[in-house]
Amino acid sequence: MHVRQALWACTLLFPSLLAAGQQPAAPQPAPSIIGTVTDIQNEAIAGAEVTLEGPEVFDRATAKTSAQGFFTFPNLRPATSYRIIVAAKGFADWTSRELVLQPGTQLDLGDIRLNIAVVQTTVTAVSAETIATQQIHAQEHQRVIGIFPNFFVTYSPNPAPLTAKLKFQLALHASIDPVTFLSTAAFAGFDQAGDVPDYQQGALGYAQRFGSGYADAVTNIMIGGAVLPSLFHQDPRYFYKGTGSIKSRILHAAAFSVLCKGDNGHWQPNYSSIGGDLVSASISNIYYPPSNRGAALVFNNALLGMAGRVADDLAQEFVFRKFTTRKHK
Repeated sequence: MHVRQALWACTLLFPSLLAAGQQPAAPQPAPSIIGTVTDIQNEAIAGAEVTLEGPEVFDRATAKTSAQGFFTFPNLRPATSYRIIVAAKGFADWTSRELVLQPGTQLDLGDIRLNIAVVQTTVTAVSAETIATQQIHAQEHQRVIGIFPNFFVTYSPNPAPLTAKLKFQLALHASIDPVTFLSTAAFAGFDQAGDVPDYQQGALGYAQRFGSGYADAVTNIMIGGAVLPSLFHQDPRYFYKGTGSIKSRILHAAAFSVLCKGDNGHWQPNYSSIGGDLVSASISNIYYPPSNRGAALVFNNALLGMAGRVADDLAQEFVFRKFTTRKHK
């Protein structure tokens, strides 16, 4: 009887003892991702931005690599699709494949090598005409002491050649400038006082002197500064030198009365200015009094025009530059 009871007790206690001997399974740690970012020379890249992207907003995280290029993303969700993106200044971005981690997994991406970024440089071609247009726009604002036009001089060391359109634009701008009218009016008054040319006195005589003086100015500017320069492909501007010895600068300025720069950049005989003086003086025979006409007048006026250009170019080289206001582009 006692044996039977003992066996019965053992039968009842055995499952309890067996359960007491079993330990619960320990929870597995959350997965993580680690890696090191290097360049193609296997040098660590510090401060690279590493981005972890997942399916949900809370799955996204960023980290900066350490001085050794190391980064880590701990406590990730298992069975979740992640992607790693690495970006560093001067390097091309790197993106991993989709990463799905199992519980307790620490995924080591090893050395992530970044390639040097390819720099794409865009060169915008600017036409010579565009540059010349900008230069002419600046020249149209050049004035001695802010008043007197100084349009036909370029201070650029390498000015762009002018198109025919720009030559006519510059000449027209000088012809209709208010100072051109005012200076013509002033000289008409001086001529009236000196009784030259041989017009009558009084208001009508002053009007004739003003009209002939303005006609002289316009024909000289338009023919010598636009028409002939366009036909001969020459630049009507004075090219400021500004450097070298005084003697070389004097010779440079004086030479511009008989020489000029062609549109091709080469020195040429100044057909435009010389021709402009002769043609303008010839046209003046139409409206000057009979006593002031003739071939002698034409050549005298042409010589006076040449002498005036020499004086003007010397002033350009040594005086006007200091007092000329300019609009820089």
